[in-house]
Amino acid sequence: MERTGPTVRFSGLLAAATAAVLAAGALVATAPAAGAADVDLARNGGFESGLDGWSCTAASGAAVSTPVHGGTKALKATPAGSDNAKCSQSVTVKPNSSYTLSAWVQGSYVYLGASGTGTTDVSTWTQSSGAWKQLTTTFRTGPSTTSVSVYTHGWYGTPAHYVDDLTLVGPGGDPVVIPAVPGGLKTTAITSSSVALSWNAVSGASGYNVYRGGTKVATATGPSATVTGLTPSTAYSFQVSATNAAGESAKSAAVTATTTAGGGGGGDTKLPARALVGYLHSSFANGSGYTRMADVPDSWDVINLAFGEPTSVTSGDIRFSLCPVAECPNVESEAEFKAAIKAKQAAGKKVLISIGGQNGQVQLASTAARDAFVTSVSKIIDTYGLDGLDIDFEGHSLSLNTGDTDFRSPTSPVIVNLISAVKSLKAKYGSDFVLTMAPETFFVQLGYQFYGSGPWGGQDPRAGAYLPVIHALRDDLTLLHVQDYNSGPIMGLDNQYHSMGGADFHIAMTDMLLAGFPVAGNTSRVFPGLRPDQVAIGLPASTQAGNGHTTPAEVNKALNCLIKKTDCGSYQTHGTWSDLRGLMTWSINWDRFNNWEFSRNFDAYFGN
Repeated sequence: MERTGPTVRFSGLLAAATAAVLAAGALVATAPAAGAADVDLARNGGFESGLDGWSCTAASGAAVSTPVHGGTKALKATPAGSDNAKCSQSVTVKPNSSYTLSAWVQGSYVYLGASGTGTTDVSTWTQSSGAWKQLTTTFRTGPSTTSVSVYTHGWYGTPAHYVDDLTLVGPGGDPVVIPAVPGGLKTTAITSSSVALSWNAVSGASGYNVYRGGTKVATATGPSATVTGLTPSTAYSFQVSATNAAGESAKSAAVTATTTAGGGGGGDTKLPARALVGYLHSSFANGSGYTRMADVPDSWDVINLAFGEPTSVTSGDIRFSLCPVAECPNVESEAEFKAAIKAKQAAGKKVLISIGGQNGQVQLASTAARDAFVTSVSKIIDTYGLDGLDIDFEGHSLSLNTGDTDFRSPTSPVIVNLISAVKSLKAKYGSDFVLTMAPETFFVQLGYQFYGSGPWGGQDPRAGAYLPVIHALRDDLTLLHVQDYNSGPIMGLDNQYHSMGGADFHIAMTDMLLAGFPVAGNTSRVFPGLRPDQVAIGLPASTQAGNGHTTPAEVNKALNCLIKKTDCGSYQTHGTWSDLRGLMTWSINWDRFNNWEFSRNFDAYFGN
């Protein structure tokens, strides 16, 4: 179930590095003498209080006791993959004023800089490792600049570097005052379970609090948010306040909104409050051994038959058959398989056909392919008496055409036709039709940064491509279980990169689905969060099943944080998601291969 990630474009970075090498002689300048009123404005520049005041990407930064330049601590930052180990802080400054930024560094390709100056942003760097070396640069603020970001970072693929005694010397900024009350609060999207809000940005605000009926239910860094977990056909009242270091403003004027009635498919499928979802290798063995349907333990509430695959990429004609005897000597007969499905359903379990997988590329690029998809999937469902459909489109199945930039109104045929096909199936089978999806993070959470080929082209057109499908079908969606595996680092709502394999990744990725997020950073195009009961966390069942295996202890930490808001680590969720539905795994077969570790832990955690 692996995929190819986005192409990293290094040309601009290398050009910048070359220019820096040519100008290296002019980079380290003698700092001018500080004026009488100048002060050091950097907070915790010696890192004596750890990372207090600093924001570092991913898990790259830490305060260490050796080596140090002064005091007892210094910053150690380690680049990894696409993370250059950037650590930064925002500093209040005065307009039209001169500042000197300085730091002692140790390591190769260490950068020091300032952005948001309102004039010319500056940076300096050192190429050589070895002894401590001082970097210094100066800048002047613009006529309306009241804050700047100072930062350090390394270079991709280089070893850890160290930073100490960072200072920003210049006139102190004006005292921070409580921001004004936000105005212009309005609704931008309403579903059966969520309300998206926007308001006017407030000068001097560093964040916003959103209130529902007088109770704070969400926070935001920009002038928009989505409140989730709401009840269909219910009226709600919302207000918002602005915050910064000085405190919180009064609440805005209220706006009311009534949620829609909903499509009946998301919550009327009779799943248990905590559900365990697993994929059953029904058409192949994949090294884990074949598991008969009748031998699947009762722990599994939703069983996805892997996989239905197309006769060709663009045909839309989906076929499913049991694993050949040559590959799976213990495979049951068709009659035994159907009887076992009926027995599972009689016990309250749901059995779905999963379409796609790593090898099953499906592109519904034409209406003929769309119609063939509906016909062929219906035949599989009817033949085996299944409860619904799981969409596991991977690889190049979904992508966005150039110019298709708004997830709320997609125009790409492969997207539009898939939505239409699923709605047709939903209409055919009614409210008890179970619909689940298993996209990769590349197609969902990456959409927080990148969507399609981007406004200027050149991006991977698959980035965020599941978002319009999820959004259009949210009222019919039973479960979304994003694959939190086989993934590169993904930026969370804290604007830090998170890497798979531990609780932090699952916490950040799941919180994004529940809180919602602006797509490609566009605050006027916010993907509304899903209901917690529509979301399960997707994980590999064993180290053999896929990259990103998470130990039971880390899985439990993630559940504790999301459901109880404990064991959260450095990431703070945007709500307490007590109704989170459960877990999904690839796969039932690999869990059996691993002595049922995954499902036993699920049962133990939830007391099943």
